[in-house]
Amino acid sequence: MTKRILPLLLALAACHSSPDINELPSFVKGTIIKNTYDGTTDDLLTGGLGKSGLQSNAAPGFADPANPTVAELRKRTIYVNYRALIDPTPAGGYGVLYGPNVDVNGGNTLGEGMVAGEEYLAFDDDGSGAQNATMMVQVPGSFDKNNPCIVTATSSGSRGVYGAIATAGEWGLKHGCAVAYTDKGSGMGVHDLEADTVNEIDGMRAVRSNAGARSNFNAPISDADRAAFNTANPNRFAVKHAHSQQNPEKDWGKYTLHAVEFAYYVLNQKFGTAQSDGKTPRVYHPGQILTIAASVSNGGGAALAAAEQDTEHFISGVVAGEPQVQVGSTATIQRGGATVSASAKSLYDYTTLAVLYQGCAAGATGQPANTQFMTAAQINNRCAALKAKGLLNAATQPDQSNEALTRLQQAGWESESNIIHSSHFATYATPSVAVTYANAYSRSSVKDNLCGYSFAFVDNTTSSAPTPATAGSGTGNALAVIFATGNGVPGPMGAFASGAGSSSGIEIINDSDATGATAAAKADRLSLSPTAKNAGLSGTDFNVDGAACLRTLFTGQDASGAALTGDLLAKSNALKAGIQEVLRNGRLHGVPTILVQGRADTLVPVNHASRAYLGANKNAEGAGSPTVYYEITNAQHFDAFIPLIAGFQGRLVPLHRYVIQSLDLMYAHLKTNAALPPSQVVRTVPRAPTGAVPPIAPDNVPPIAASPAAADQITFANGTLSIPN
Repeated sequence: MTKRILPLLLALAACHSSPDINELPSFVKGTIIKNTYDGTTDDLLTGGLGKSGLQSNAAPGFADPANPTVAELRKRTIYVNYRALIDPTPAGGYGVLYGPNVDVNGGNTLGEGMVAGEEYLAFDDDGSGAQNATMMVQVPGSFDKNNPCIVTATSSGSRGVYGAIATAGEWGLKHGCAVAYTDKGSGMGVHDLEADTVNEIDGMRAVRSNAGARSNFNAPISDADRAAFNTANPNRFAVKHAHSQQNPEKDWGKYTLHAVEFAYYVLNQKFGTAQSDGKTPRVYHPGQILTIAASVSNGGGAALAAAEQDTEHFISGVVAGEPQVQVGSTATIQRGGATVSASAKSLYDYTTLAVLYQGCAAGATGQPANTQFMTAAQINNRCAALKAKGLLNAATQPDQSNEALTRLQQAGWESESNIIHSSHFATYATPSVAVTYANAYSRSSVKDNLCGYSFAFVDNTTSSAPTPATAGSGTGNALAVIFATGNGVPGPMGAFASGAGSSSGIEIINDSDATGATAAAKADRLSLSPTAKNAGLSGTDFNVDGAACLRTLFTGQDASGAALTGDLLAKSNALKAGIQEVLRNGRLHGVPTILVQGRADTLVPVNHASRAYLGANKNAEGAGSPTVYYEITNAQHFDAFIPLIAGFQGRLVPLHRYVIQSLDLMYAHLKTNAALPPSQVVRTVPRAPTGAVPPIAPDNVPPIAASPAAADQITFANGTLSIPN
């Protein structure tokens, strides 16, 4: 017995006699890049643009667009990412309800809203160099070391490290909190396979061999295979989220926790006092800093995953806006006393259904005019191709469109999403997600050309064929600045109607376009599938064969119902295994949590996201768990779409206003123990469903109620989550 106790006593004595030293976390790789911003010429929040510069439709430029500087890339990155997540118009709320000039009490007192402070940038990696997730910590000058706080700002979508600067980032900086950012391993890594160039951590492009450990993504492909691929598929790109073969979503929680741990390290180094040996004792230990895990969309899902995995109790509370989160099972979900048609589908399941049917549903009875997105001929082509493929039963286009919309509603979309489906399809929001996640979940290589898709710039002629990165109008410049202009997925997220393609220039390519006498590569949005051509169609059907292939990877069957075989079966099995890796369990270990989402969310439907996660949490932790959910009527996923799409300004309100209030509520709860309002439906008031649209007013966006009316309360009992109409 004595022999066993003595080593333990010696170990304890050693622990008490040694200072608690602040050590660099093992996952931090490479040099930590530190920059200080004065809040006048440049800053943490606006990149020196201020409130006015962020609002301007004129993006900050480059002295030499083919050779941008790091500072120019950073400024443009902040501009693009900030405006991608909010409505930047005063009529929609910018500068009035939110924005750099609006203080923590909602007052217009901060002028241009620039924030002085320090910014730290580093890679998060396991030592292999295959992950190289980018982390960033911003410490505002207003940070109070005696009253510390951290807010996470994990990137939304597949964006780079600044991807949540407009949401959690801005809120945290205004409250004097350090902000812990991460691109969660799915950020802006673009590998030009022809020239063998990559993005470095700061966005600069370099030849892969020269970039070395500073590269944020190298496609895992040998030089011999790359050469063979380039011969067969010239002018193509590998993109990190799709082609890293890491399935990064499985680690989004880990990356978010690592960002918090990196923030602790930075703060301890900054506020600790170095000893004579150069080592610095810790000022803060895990759990001693008020920390809110917060973000929106994929970042919101990452915040929830982090809280589930937080064994060291870093996280004090969670605010997840419109979270893209997937659970294996959930409670029974009812709306207005009736069980919803479907719930807790995986992202890939519902997104591949959207890719199939949204384009045809655009012509359904009662849908708004869709000339901004799709012509009547294009809608007819899509419907006819689905019919020819055996994926619709109706005989005429109007009936086919109605059938397509019915299938979407049966898959769990609420009727409030009906007016939004066509915009998501035609801007390639849903197709881009489907193609990206098909590759990610199945861990496919870029050389696999999964389902006949690849990524490339396209030329400006009617051929819309893949073109060299240095050819065409401004294409070379687009590659040089792609770190700043891209969003991590291929395909347009906006300028489809003008034919401008993706904001970054890289598009989804249909490698087997059937327009000509022989198969050729062409921009997917302009391509014709063999099924459509065989049915006598011309123009574009938006490649129904590619969309159907993506769907078969989930179902394991082709359109005729026959089981997959060979490579497609292997890819299907790999994809299903990848989906299982990203499912969350809803166990938040009693951490107070707010979910907030728009009822009309069409990219991430509420029945498969917030409602499903709340049901899973209540099933796992009981009806009394401190997780609440605020469902906002007349709100959807892309606030930035509101001023851009006809009819949206009058009908939709910004969800961002409620993400801010949710953060305020959580902060007050953690600081003063103020009660979180119970789960509820918040009933907003559209500005003008018809006629001229006035500027948004407080009455349009009433606050989350401290004591909601009984008719607005969301309740859970006996395994059933009840949502009022």
